[in-house]
Amino acid sequence: MAVLFEKTKYLTDKQFHYCPGCNHGIIHRLVAEVIDEMNLDGKVIGVAPVGCSVFAYDYFNCDMYEAAHGRAPAVATGIKRAAKDRLVFTYQGDGDLASIGTAEIVHAAHRGEKICTIFVNNAIYGMTGGQMAPTTLIGQKATTCPAGRSEEWSGLPIKMSEMLAAVPSSYYIERVAVNTTANINKAKKAIAKAFKYQMEGKGFCMIEVLSTCPTNWGMSPVEAMKWLEENMIPYYPLGVYKDKGAE
Repeated sequence: MAVLFEKTKYLTDKQFHYCPGCNHGIIHRLVAEVIDEMNLDGKVIGVAPVGCSVFAYDYFNCDMYEAAHGRAPAVATGIKRAAKDRLVFTYQGDGDLASIGTAEIVHAAHRGEKICTIFVNNAIYGMTGGQMAPTTLIGQKATTCPAGRSEEWSGLPIKMSEMLAAVPSSYYIERVAVNTTANINKAKKAIAKAFKYQMEGKGFCMIEVLSTCPTNWGMSPVEAMKWLEENMIPYYPLGVYKDKGAE
């Protein structure tokens, strides 16, 4: 009998701890499938963050480190400089990367570090209970802004892809989403391109993935997907923001 679908060997058998409807599971699988399809066995080192994906090292079947909150790019920099032949990636949420870790990600991009970052943007702090994040949209409610985020009080949500694309030494920046089958396929292609550039020794790459958080958004998984489509994508447009390899 022909095999039409099977689990990639680069995900372990451990059950995900993520909430129902969370998109981390989809994104984990895309990363693992790309590693598998690129035949990178023994050539990949990942760095897990602090946040909802803090236990990523339990799920990826490759060498993994755990970084302090926001410091994954700094840890990845050290790994890559010591192991130049390895593909080194960080897997980070918006609280980890765009708040406490802003300095690390900006300077890693500015130095042109040859690492790849998978940046999961769900517009809220997930693990700690749904507080406002730097990426929370105007009017979006959170535990620390129960009336909705105010531009006057908190400023506009930060756009990391646009910001890092403006850094001269960044190499490839793309924003994707995993809310539809078509977008999932595009997200996988973006991750594969970023990993290819890294194996070729190119500069800093980041794939921003728009994701849902049904639990802290107070929605069903289906409602959350619709909210992402109608609210996040208009503010965070999908697409390639920088690709030196295509110039």
